[in-house]
Amino acid sequence: MNSSQRGSIVGTILAILACGVAGGIAAWGLVTALGFDGVFGAILAAFVGMVVATALWAGGSSLLRGLGWLR
Repeated sequence: MNSSQRGSIVGTILAILACGVAGGIAAWGLVTALGFDGVFGAILAAFVGMVVATALWAGGSSLLRGLGWLR
């Protein structure tokens, strides 16, 4: 594996972590603001977190491709 592939993998892992953390924070904030807890709160938080993380990943990769930073 050459160094550019290794850097790409590290960058991808960091981006996945950043999107997941942002999704988790958004989900926690929403569930807390709505006052939900228990199983329903956990299911709602998981759903919202995944939607937000996916949207951030798709938007970020599209932006970087549009700027020419990614192939």
